[in-house]
Amino acid sequence: MAIIITDECINCGACEPECPNTAIYEGADDWRYKDGTSLEGTVVLTNGNEVDADEAQEPVSDELYYIVPDKCTECKGFHDEPQCAAVCPVDCCVPDEDVVETEEELLAKQKFMHPDG
Repeated sequence: MAIIITDECINCGACEPECPNTAIYEGADDWRYKDGTSLEGTVVLTNGNEVDADEAQEPVSDELYYIVPDKCTECKGFHDEPQCAAVCPVDCCVPDEDVVETEEELLAKQKFMHPDG
């Protein structure tokens, strides 16, 4: 499952640079599928959705740091544990019960975004 940042977030920003997928953004910031990945142009995501990787997407949160579920792999393929959760001083980076994925799905997503990695 993806990781989510709860409303206990203190907006310290410690998590953002730790994400190998650039899936974490400051509140109110637009995000793109291409940010920190090999994706560009029109792509079909591993969930079957077709998107423009270069197009700015609406922020998930206007107030707090947030994680884009389509880009979160729980750091599978990079680290043994989610790095955002490891560095969060208030333990607000937790599994998202609404976005459940198997290890195989997470690894496939990681390979899709980083085919040379």
